[in-house]
Amino acid sequence: MKKPLPIGVENFEDIVCNGYYYVDKTMFIKELLDLKGKVNLFTRPRRFGKTLNLSMLRYFFEDTGDAEKNLRNRELFRGMKIMGAGEEYERQMGMYVVLNLTLKSAKQESFENAYYSIQTEITAEFDRHREAIERGKEQLAVNEYEQFQNIADGKADEKQFRGSLKLFCRCMFKVTGKKTVLLIDEYDVPLENAYFRGFYSEMADFIRSLLEAGLKTNDYLQFAVITGCLRISKESIFTGLNHLNIISVLDKRYSEHFGFTEAEVIQSMNYYGVENRFSTMKEWYDGYKFGNTEVYNPWSVIKFLYDLYSDRNAFPHPYWVNTSSNDIIKDMIADADMETKGQIEALLRGESLDIQVHEEITYEDMHSRGENLWNFLYFTGYLTKEDEYFNESSVFLQVRIPNTEVKTIYQNTILGWFRKRIEKQDFRDLYCAMEEGDADKISEILNKQLFATISFYDSAENFYHGFLAGILSQSENYLVKSNRESGNGRSDLMVKSPSLRGRSFVLEIKVSEGIDDLGADADKALQQIYDKRYMEELRAEGYRKIGCFGISFYRKDCEVRSGTGYAGG
Repeated sequence: MKKPLPIGVENFEDIVCNGYYYVDKTMFIKELLDLKGKVNLFTRPRRFGKTLNLSMLRYFFEDTGDAEKNLRNRELFRGMKIMGAGEEYERQMGMYVVLNLTLKSAKQESFENAYYSIQTEITAEFDRHREAIERGKEQLAVNEYEQFQNIADGKADEKQFRGSLKLFCRCMFKVTGKKTVLLIDEYDVPLENAYFRGFYSEMADFIRSLLEAGLKTNDYLQFAVITGCLRISKESIFTGLNHLNIISVLDKRYSEHFGFTEAEVIQSMNYYGVENRFSTMKEWYDGYKFGNTEVYNPWSVIKFLYDLYSDRNAFPHPYWVNTSSNDIIKDMIADADMETKGQIEALLRGESLDIQVHEEITYEDMHSRGENLWNFLYFTGYLTKEDEYFNESSVFLQVRIPNTEVKTIYQNTILGWFRKRIEKQDFRDLYCAMEEGDADKISEILNKQLFATISFYDSAENFYHGFLAGILSQSENYLVKSNRESGNGRSDLMVKSPSLRGRSFVLEIKVSEGIDDLGADADKALQQIYDKRYMEELRAEGYRKIGCFGISFYRKDCEVRSGTGYAGG
């Protein structure tokens, strides 16, 4: 039996003790100790191993106050890379108090609920250390002890919670003599959520107070590791933290510790005996570049490995789409002007886009200038670096869509947006033109819709098929069927009235290689309907009024030819 894959398992102890497959990232500890950063902010896309890495740090550095527990924690690292790195690193095991705080639960519909979620997480960590406080309470001032207990009981007011991280470090140092390692996971989740929910200012003010109290001039802090997707500007969140060390996806340090390297992916595929599917794995889930390191999406790699282990012919899926917020893409598409639409289409064609790097941004800046939006997409994993260069003291990136998985997310989001947009429109004029056989009018209406939407051409016929089906499905008077078996082949679309006395239509689609081919291809599409007798199913059902349309597309243009179900061929 092979080791189970840790799908959704983010606790280091759980992974090791229950025998899950683990990609050893313990050298992250060595680099952290070597570089001696006091406050370290790691920004990486969602589901790239941030939570698991913080859990690993907790079990390595934490002095639990119990010799037996400390020994069990040490055993978790037996055989791991860090244990062969040298005695100076091993001596750091179990040396500090650890406060491990996650803010990912603060994705709530109101500030009150989000604040309550953060309060609950802080309370749980205070309660986890209550025993140590009770043992050494004589070392604390009365007000310190009472404040600690109030927070541990969830009875403190907002002002006390804002200063809770510094209070924790001070109290724990007084009762244990050990400084605190602060681990704060997904610090920007409440900020992103608050931006989209409409209470960003309140949440930013609270997060700023919480972090500033714990990280600024805190003599009882050993070091802090903070994770998130985005580097929120120092001025808005990390006010006055001159010792803040920000490690983004551009940084060449720590680059291999979040996400899987190609060597790690190959090793895992060999272990499960599915190495023959490596090319598919690479096409779908590779493409990220952190610093100079090629990185795969670890969540998607594990999910695909899970599917492959039971079925070596399993199809890849966009696993990441359901785990990562796509609100930024949805917002971008909804508000896209003509230039932005053109840039999205270029990216979907596999082209790159040049952007100036703006790392110190806030969610409120998202729409203040176009480049901020592309920066958001880059730092959250929806774009990747192809190249970087300096120009007039500024850093510029060439960015592209990283892989097939992310391209699928763009395409599905665009199609979803398009469906919602056309639901608000009235297409009675299109059906009138179809009933009258007015090919020019149909072409005019479709061209207008093509101009307004975002197109992707790598799967061109599927796109145009979905485009047409979406528009035609808006009528309450007609039923739309696609890819129906009929006659000697399959027509692209059939549209018919519920009544056999009503009208019915057969539509065939061609995708042209150039603008000059549109007319000839529309003629070919119409002739194909007759040659392959696509009308036969409708005739067999009893329809007598059958319209036929050959439609050709090239990018934002189309041409239509019309005929009847009784015409030649």
